[in-house]
Amino acid sequence: MDAHAWPCDIGKREAIAPVVDAVLAKLGKVDILVNNAGATWGAPAEDHPLEAWDKLVNLNLTGTFLVSQRVAKRSMIPAKWGRIINVASIAGLMASDPRVVKTVAYNATKHGVVGITRQLAAEWGPFGITANAICPGFFPSKMTKATLDTLTGLVLETTPTKRLGNDEDLKGLVVLLASEASRHITGQAIAVDGGRSEEH
Repeated sequence: MDAHAWPCDIGKREAIAPVVDAVLAKLGKVDILVNNAGATWGAPAEDHPLEAWDKLVNLNLTGTFLVSQRVAKRSMIPAKWGRIINVASIAGLMASDPRVVKTVAYNATKHGVVGITRQLAAEWGPFGITANAICPGFFPSKMTKATLDTLTGLVLETTPTKRLGNDEDLKGLVVLLASEASRHITGQAIAVDGGRSEEH
C-alpha cells in the first residue's frame, strides 16, 4: 500500500471524519479533493430493493458530501483555496436508456452529486474553492462489466464516437479542474462520454 493511502469505507459516515483528520494530520492540508467512490445496482424501479437504495445513497451521495464538508471546513476554507472534483456520471444528467441499464438509485444519487457540486460551488466560491463534476459515460470497469459483456454493441450504436472511454480519457479534464487554469470554472457538470448524452 502507498505510504499516503488511508483505506476508508465512504459508505459508513462514522469512518469519514477520522480518515480526513488523519490525512490532515499527516499532510497538513488538502488542496485538491477528488470524490471518486461509488457503486451501482441494477433492478427495475418497481422492484428496486430498499437496502440497495440505502447503500447507494450512503456511498454515492452522503459520502461525497461528508468528505467534501470535512475537507472544506478543516482545510480549504481556512486556506482560501481548493479544488473539489466529484465523479458523477452521465446518469446524473439524464435518464438512462432502460434497454441498457435500469438503475434508478444510481441515477438519483448521481443527479444528487451534480446538485451538491453546484451548491458547494455557490457557497464556497468566495473562499477560492471551485467545485465541478465529471460525468463519465461508459468506461470498462468492474462496475460496468456485466452491462458491457452483453450490450457493448447497443452502447456503441448510441455513442457518436463509436468507442468506449479508456484510462486516458479523464486525465486531461481532471488536471484542468485541479489547476489554477480552471479558477473561473465552477459549478459545472461536464460529460466525458463520446457525445452519448447529446444523442438523448
